[in-house]
Amino acid sequence: MGKYYYIARNRAGGKETGSEEGFNQEDVVSKIQVKGLTVVSVIPESFDAAQLLNAKHVTKVKFQPKHSRVTGDDLTLFCRQLSTLLGAGVTILKSLNIISQQVASQKLYLVIIDLNKRMEAGLSFHEALALHPRIFSDLWINLVESGEASGNLAVVLGRLATYLERDAAFKAKVVSALIYPIILTVAGLGALLFLSIKIIPTFAEIFKGFNIELPMLTQILVGVSNFLRKNLLFLSLVVGAGIFTFNKYVRTKEGRRNFEKFKFKLPVFGDFFKALIVERFSSDMSTLLESGVPILYSLEVAERTVDNSVMADIVRKVKEDVREGKPLREPLERSGFFEPMVVQMVSIGEEIGELPQMFKKINIFYQELCETFLARFVAMFEPIILVFIGSIIGIMVVGMFLPIFKISQIGS
Repeated sequence: MGKYYYIARNRAGGKETGSEEGFNQEDVVSKIQVKGLTVVSVIPESFDAAQLLNAKHVTKVKFQPKHSRVTGDDLTLFCRQLSTLLGAGVTILKSLNIISQQVASQKLYLVIIDLNKRMEAGLSFHEALALHPRIFSDLWINLVESGEASGNLAVVLGRLATYLERDAAFKAKVVSALIYPIILTVAGLGALLFLSIKIIPTFAEIFKGFNIELPMLTQILVGVSNFLRKNLLFLSLVVGAGIFTFNKYVRTKEGRRNFEKFKFKLPVFGDFFKALIVERFSSDMSTLLESGVPILYSLEVAERTVDNSVMADIVRKVKEDVREGKPLREPLERSGFFEPMVVQMVSIGEEIGELPQMFKKINIFYQELCETFLARFVAMFEPIILVFIGSIIGIMVVGMFLPIFKISQIGS
């Protein structure tokens, strides 16, 4: 005989949980029904999804997952599918079972199994999500809790899915806008390094056979080339050590804060980095408030999800002032971080009772602002980097051909 856990309903409709021993699930169901209970679910004690999560080799999956890790696209699709199924009247446990057979991520499949087990054991959905903090953020957990409390879980999940889709699309635009300048810069620097290490030394060996005094420009180029060839490994180690040290420093609380302050003070780009942070903050606040999360809880979640220590400190102070009964406008204005337009829009939103809509308008404005900045930056960066690299290559070419002209004059 084995031990089984069960969830059942009594005659009054109340939920009852417990355990029962039996030879199989059917035997346990019969024993529970004898007690006058209506069985909801029965699971064996031996089933442990937590162990599956730590298993190196899992063979219970009937489909072939495409990858093992959980990506942002996986979570977005999971949220959208769950919202659609719940909106169609499917129970949450049945919805999770359906989705588990369609996910592309092995790890998410196992997480869904665990969610199902935890909920069958009596946990709420947001409590089950909270057991997987590496997968589901505070934003997920608080929105789901709000949806469960209000009875609008499908609607809230739909808003969360829209938020995730909008956030992913915005990040994709930022990344795609930066890819071309990065590739262009790396290719240009690679070409310069190749010319310095391979081409210039070849010409230098040729010029030695003519026993002539090289022009000053050629001597400088040959000197730089020799320095790079002799010290390339050392320079690579220095650069690598510098990057490692910088990353280690930035991971400290003080280092991260100092680096963020430095970014905000950069000419031109400082305003762009601020706009990115305000965009993220307004997006989180809009989604949370629109889903019915109270303002204090929304600020608390935004503080943890904004991913910027400077902004997190500002939000923490704003939260403390709001807790004391002050309007949201005052601490935002006092922080000096937000533009007057943002402060005024928040103030108007508070006065007319449409704060979620105002945060959404702020978010749309800053998304468009960031996209416009990136488009202009790429348009300006391309000709600048091309002219710069072209000028350096041109100087190299002239430096290598000056001795050739001198040799030709001697020969004539």
